[in-house]
Amino acid sequence: MDWDIEKAFGDYVIIKAEENGVNIIGLTRGKDTKFHHTEKLDKGEVLIAQFTDNTSAIKIRGKAKIISRHGEVYSGE
Repeated sequence: MDWDIEKAFGDYVIIKAEENGVNIIGLTRGKDTKFHHTEKLDKGEVLIAQFTDNTSAIKIRGKAKIISRHGEVYSGE
């Protein structure tokens, strides 16, 4: 296979929308930080996201539960 198993099973976060219309925004790495991906989740929907060579940050707008190996946090409260 032509993929790196460490990248495939690296750190990830689980984002569960607690209301309709939660926005998830991926931000790039490098000299200039830019938006590179957006998703919109409705209540109960879950997104599993990973930090990659291209993604340095994830911005969440709206009420959501975020779970990672570091614990749980809530946005929009």
